[in-house]
Amino acid sequence: MKNVLLLIHDDRGQEARLQAALDLTRALGGHLKCLDVSILPVMIEDYVPTGGAAMIVESERERESENRIRTEARLANEDVPYDWTDVTGDPAFALRQAGALADVIVVNRHLAGLHFPDMREIAGELLVTADTPVLAVPEEARGFDACGHALVAWDGSKEAEEALQVAVPLLALAENVTLVEVDDGSVRVPAAEAARYLARHGIEPVVRRVEAGGRRAGDVLLGEVVNQRAAYLVMGGYGHSRMVEAVFGGVTRKMLTESPVPLLLAH
Repeated sequence: MKNVLLLIHDDRGQEARLQAALDLTRALGGHLKCLDVSILPVMIEDYVPTGGAAMIVESERERESENRIRTEARLANEDVPYDWTDVTGDPAFALRQAGALADVIVVNRHLAGLHFPDMREIAGELLVTADTPVLAVPEEARGFDACGHALVAWDGSKEAEEALQVAVPLLALAENVTLVEVDDGSVRVPAAEAARYLARHGIEPVVRRVEAGGRRAGDVLLGEVVNQRAAYLVMGGYGHSRMVEAVFGGVTRKMLTESPVPLLLAH
Protein backbone atom coordinates (compact mmCIF):
# COMPACT_ATOMS: atom_id res chain seq x y z
CA MET A 1 0.00 0.00 0.00
CA LYS A 2 2.37 2.68 -1.29
CA ASN A 3 0.39 4.64 -3.88
CA VAL A 4 -2.21 6.96 -2.37
CA LEU A 5 -4.66 8.68 -4.72
CA LEU A 6 -6.27 11.84 -3.32
CA LEU A 7 -9.30 13.69 -4.64
CA ILE A 8 -8.51 17.40 -4.86
CA HIS A 9 -11.49 19.70 -5.22
CA ASP A 10 -12.26 23.03 -3.59
CA ASP A 11 -15.05 21.93 -1.24
CA ARG A 12 -15.63 21.74 2.50
CA GLY A 13 -14.19 18.24 2.75
CA GLN A 14 -10.84 18.90 1.09
CA GLU A 15 -8.94 19.79 4.27
CA ALA A 16 -9.92 16.49 5.90
CA ARG A 17 -8.96 14.52 2.79
CA LEU A 18 -5.63 16.28 2.48
CA GLN A 19 -4.60 15.85 6.11
CA ALA A 20 -5.62 12.18 6.17
CA ALA A 21 -3.85 11.45 2.88
CA LEU A 22 -0.65 13.12 4.04
CA ASP A 23 -0.63 11.16 7.30
CA LEU A 24 -1.40 7.91 5.51
CA THR A 25 1.27 8.42 2.85
CA ARG A 26 3.84 9.42 5.44
CA ALA A 27 3.08 6.41 7.66
CA LEU A 28 3.37 3.99 4.75
CA GLY A 29 6.44 5.61 3.23
CA GLY A 30 4.44 6.01 0.05
CA HIS A 31 3.73 8.43 -2.79
CA LEU A 32 0.78 10.83 -2.99
CA LYS A 33 -1.01 11.30 -6.30
CA CYS A 34 -3.22 14.40 -6.31
CA LEU A 35 -6.09 14.35 -8.80
CA ASP A 36 -7.65 17.80 -9.13
CA VAL A 37 -11.11 17.43 -10.66
CA SER A 38 -12.99 20.32 -12.23
CA ILE A 39 -16.59 19.16 -12.40
CA LEU A 40 -18.50 19.47 -15.66
CA PRO A 41 -21.79 21.44 -15.73
CA VAL A 42 -23.77 18.29 -16.57
CA MET A 43 -22.71 16.96 -13.19
CA ILE A 44 -24.02 19.99 -11.35
CA GLU A 45 -27.17 20.77 -13.33
CA ASP A 46 -29.36 19.76 -10.40
CA TYR A 47 -27.58 22.23 -8.13
CA VAL A 48 -27.44 25.38 -10.28
CA PRO A 49 -29.81 27.17 -12.69
CA THR A 50 -29.74 25.86 -16.24
CA GLY A 51 -27.76 27.68 -18.91
CA GLY A 52 -24.42 29.37 -18.84
CA ALA A 53 -22.54 26.07 -19.05
CA ALA A 54 -19.43 27.63 -20.58
CA MET A 55 -19.25 30.26 -17.87
CA ILE A 56 -19.63 27.58 -15.20
CA VAL A 57 -16.83 25.51 -16.70
CA GLU A 58 -14.51 28.50 -16.83
CA SER A 59 -15.38 29.53 -13.29
CA GLU A 60 -14.82 25.99 -12.03
CA ARG A 61 -11.45 25.73 -13.73
CA GLU A 62 -10.34 29.11 -12.39
CA ARG A 63 -11.34 28.08 -8.88
CA GLU A 64 -9.44 24.82 -9.16
CA SER A 65 -6.41 26.63 -10.59
CA GLU A 66 -6.35 28.85 -7.51
CA ASN A 67 -6.93 25.78 -5.36
CA ARG A 68 -3.89 24.14 -6.92
CA ILE A 69 -1.67 27.13 -6.17
CA ARG A 70 -2.74 27.16 -2.51
CA THR A 71 -2.48 23.40 -2.06
CA GLU A 72 0.88 22.96 -3.78
CA ALA A 73 2.31 25.75 -1.63
CA ARG A 74 1.36 23.65 1.39
CA LEU A 75 2.62 20.41 -0.10
CA ALA A 76 6.01 22.00 -0.70
CA ASN A 77 6.45 22.12 3.08
CA GLU A 78 5.47 18.48 3.64
CA ASP A 79 7.89 15.54 3.67
CA VAL A 80 5.71 13.58 1.24
CA PRO A 81 6.56 12.98 -2.44
CA TYR A 82 3.66 13.80 -4.74
CA ASP A 83 2.56 14.44 -8.29
CA TRP A 84 -0.41 16.38 -9.60
CA THR A 85 -2.90 15.82 -12.41
CA ASP A 86 -5.70 18.17 -13.53
CA VAL A 87 -8.82 16.68 -15.11
CA THR A 88 -12.35 17.80 -15.95
CA GLY A 89 -15.32 15.51 -15.52
CA ASP A 90 -17.19 13.31 -13.08
CA PRO A 91 -15.17 12.79 -9.85
CA ALA A 92 -16.02 9.09 -9.42
CA PHE A 93 -15.17 8.30 -13.04
CA ALA A 94 -11.94 10.32 -12.91
CA LEU A 95 -10.85 8.62 -9.69
CA ARG A 96 -11.66 5.19 -11.05
CA GLN A 97 -9.60 5.85 -14.18
CA ALA A 98 -6.67 7.23 -12.20
CA GLY A 99 -6.96 4.54 -9.56
CA ALA A 100 -5.88 1.65 -11.76
CA LEU A 101 -2.36 1.83 -10.33
CA ALA A 102 -3.30 3.20 -6.91
CA ASP A 103 -3.38 1.17 -3.70
CA VAL A 104 -6.00 3.31 -1.95
CA ILE A 105 -8.25 6.24 -2.90
CA VAL A 106 -8.93 9.00 -0.35
CA VAL A 107 -12.32 10.72 -0.40
CA ASN A 108 -14.82 11.92 2.20
CA ARG A 109 -17.43 9.57 3.61
CA HIS A 110 -20.10 12.29 3.50
CA LEU A 111 -20.49 16.06 3.56
CA ALA A 112 -23.18 17.50 5.80
CA GLY A 113 -26.03 19.42 4.23
CA LEU A 114 -26.86 19.83 0.56
CA HIS A 115 -23.33 20.20 -0.71
CA PHE A 116 -21.82 19.16 -4.01
CA PRO A 117 -20.16 16.88 -4.83
CA ASP A 118 -22.08 14.10 -3.05
CA MET A 119 -19.17 12.34 -1.35
CA ARG A 120 -21.21 9.42 -0.08
CA GLU A 121 -22.30 8.75 -3.66
CA ILE A 122 -18.71 9.03 -4.90
CA ALA A 123 -17.46 6.60 -2.24
CA GLY A 124 -20.29 4.20 -3.09
CA GLU A 125 -19.60 4.35 -6.81
CA LEU A 126 -15.91 3.66 -6.26
CA LEU A 127 -16.69 0.70 -4.02
CA VAL A 128 -18.89 -0.87 -6.66
CA THR A 129 -16.98 0.00 -9.84
CA ALA A 130 -13.30 0.32 -8.87
CA ASP A 131 -10.87 -2.42 -7.86
CA THR A 132 -9.13 -0.11 -5.40
CA PRO A 133 -9.96 0.19 -1.67
CA VAL A 134 -11.34 3.50 -0.45
CA LEU A 135 -10.39 5.52 2.60
CA ALA A 136 -13.47 7.62 3.40
CA VAL A 137 -12.83 10.30 6.03
CA PRO A 138 -15.25 12.50 7.99
CA GLU A 139 -15.19 16.15 6.98
CA GLU A 140 -14.21 17.05 10.56
CA ALA A 141 -11.08 14.85 10.46
CA ARG A 142 -7.74 16.61 10.69
CA GLY A 143 -5.46 13.64 10.25
CA PHE A 144 -5.18 9.87 10.17
CA ASP A 145 -3.69 7.97 13.09
CA ALA A 146 -2.10 4.95 11.42
CA CYS A 147 -0.54 3.84 14.71
CA GLY A 148 -3.75 4.04 16.74
CA HIS A 149 -6.32 1.40 17.64
CA ALA A 150 -7.65 -0.25 14.47
CA LEU A 151 -11.06 -1.92 14.40
CA VAL A 152 -11.95 -4.49 11.76
CA ALA A 153 -15.63 -5.26 11.15
CA TRP A 154 -15.88 -9.00 10.53
CA ASP A 155 -18.83 -11.04 9.23
CA GLY A 156 -16.97 -13.66 7.22
CA SER A 157 -18.19 -12.31 3.88
CA LYS A 158 -16.05 -12.05 0.76
CA GLU A 159 -16.12 -8.28 1.16
CA ALA A 160 -14.80 -8.56 4.73
CA GLU A 161 -12.08 -10.92 3.56
CA GLU A 162 -11.03 -8.51 0.82
CA ALA A 163 -10.97 -5.57 3.23
CA LEU A 164 -8.88 -7.52 5.74
CA GLN A 165 -6.34 -8.55 3.10
CA VAL A 166 -5.83 -5.09 1.63
CA ALA A 167 -5.55 -3.58 5.12
CA VAL A 168 -2.65 -5.79 6.28
CA PRO A 169 0.13 -3.21 5.60
CA LEU A 170 -1.83 -0.63 7.56
CA LEU A 171 -2.86 -2.96 10.38
CA ALA A 172 0.80 -3.88 10.84
CA LEU A 173 1.39 -0.28 11.99
CA ALA A 174 -1.47 -0.20 14.50
CA GLU A 175 -0.80 -0.27 18.22
CA ASN A 176 -3.82 -2.54 18.73
CA VAL A 177 -6.12 -4.39 16.33
CA THR A 178 -9.59 -5.59 17.31
CA LEU A 179 -11.76 -7.86 15.16
CA VAL A 180 -15.39 -7.02 15.89
CA GLU A 181 -17.87 -9.80 15.13
CA VAL A 182 -21.51 -8.77 15.46
CA ASP A 183 -23.53 -11.82 16.50
CA ASP A 184 -26.70 -11.28 14.49
CA GLY A 185 -26.83 -14.64 12.73
CA SER A 186 -25.09 -13.42 9.57
CA VAL A 187 -21.48 -14.45 10.31
CA ARG A 188 -20.28 -16.91 7.65
CA VAL A 189 -16.72 -17.55 8.83
CA PRO A 190 -15.79 -17.02 12.51
CA ALA A 191 -13.48 -14.15 13.42
CA ALA A 192 -11.03 -16.67 14.86
CA GLU A 193 -10.13 -17.60 11.27
CA ALA A 194 -9.42 -13.96 10.45
CA ALA A 195 -7.31 -13.69 13.61
CA ARG A 196 -5.18 -16.65 12.54
CA TYR A 197 -4.74 -15.07 9.10
CA LEU A 198 -3.47 -11.83 10.66
CA ALA A 199 -1.21 -13.72 13.06
CA ARG A 200 0.63 -15.20 10.09
CA HIS A 201 1.40 -11.60 9.08
CA GLY A 202 2.78 -10.83 12.53
CA ILE A 203 -0.40 -9.08 13.72
CA GLU A 204 -1.98 -10.34 16.96
CA PRO A 205 -5.57 -9.06 17.08
CA VAL A 206 -8.14 -9.25 19.85
CA VAL A 207 -11.42 -10.90 18.85
CA ARG A 208 -14.49 -9.17 20.24
CA ARG A 209 -17.86 -10.86 19.75
CA VAL A 210 -20.79 -8.52 20.34
CA GLU A 211 -24.40 -9.64 20.73
CA ALA A 212 -26.66 -7.67 18.41
CA GLY A 213 -29.56 -7.84 20.86
CA GLY A 214 -32.04 -6.78 18.19
CA ARG A 215 -29.88 -3.87 17.06
CA ARG A 216 -28.75 -3.38 13.49
CA ALA A 217 -25.13 -4.20 12.75
CA GLY A 218 -24.41 -0.61 11.77
CA ASP A 219 -25.58 0.68 15.13
CA VAL A 220 -23.47 -1.93 16.94
CA LEU A 221 -20.37 -0.96 14.94
CA LEU A 222 -20.88 2.74 15.61
CA GLY A 223 -21.07 1.98 19.31
CA GLU A 224 -17.90 -0.10 19.17
CA VAL A 225 -16.00 2.63 17.30
CA VAL A 226 -16.82 5.06 20.13
CA ASN A 227 -16.40 2.65 23.04
CA GLN A 228 -13.12 1.23 21.77
CA ARG A 229 -11.78 4.69 20.90
CA ALA A 230 -10.88 3.47 17.45
CA ALA A 231 -8.59 5.46 15.17
CA TYR A 232 -10.22 3.96 12.09
CA LEU A 233 -12.45 1.08 10.96
CA VAL A 234 -11.75 -1.52 8.29
CA MET A 235 -14.82 -3.08 6.68
CA GLY A 236 -16.16 -4.66 3.51
CA GLY A 237 -18.57 -2.48 1.57
CA TYR A 238 -21.92 -3.20 -0.11
CA GLY A 239 -22.33 -6.90 0.57
CA HIS A 240 -25.74 -6.73 -1.11
CA SER A 241 -26.88 -4.85 -4.20
CA ARG A 242 -26.81 -1.08 -3.79
CA MET A 243 -30.58 -0.91 -4.34
CA VAL A 244 -31.16 -3.24 -1.42
CA GLU A 245 -28.71 -1.26 0.68
CA ALA A 246 -30.52 1.98 -0.14
CA VAL A 247 -33.98 0.62 0.62
CA PHE A 248 -33.15 -1.19 3.85
CA GLY A 249 -30.36 1.04 5.13
CA GLY A 250 -27.33 -1.25 4.97
CA VAL A 251 -24.27 -1.15 7.16
CA THR A 252 -22.18 0.55 4.46
CA ARG A 253 -24.66 3.38 4.06
CA LYS A 254 -24.95 3.79 7.83
CA MET A 255 -21.20 4.03 8.32
CA LEU A 256 -20.67 6.36 5.35
CA THR A 257 -23.29 8.66 6.84
CA GLU A 258 -22.35 8.61 10.51
CA SER A 259 -18.91 7.16 11.25
CA PRO A 260 -16.86 9.51 13.45
CA VAL A 261 -13.60 7.90 12.24
CA PRO A 262 -12.09 7.17 8.82
CA LEU A 263 -13.32 4.03 7.04
CA LEU A 264 -11.09 1.76 4.99
CA LEU A 265 -13.55 0.07 2.62
CA ALA A 266 -13.13 -2.69 0.04
CA HIS A 267 -15.61 -4.56 -2.13
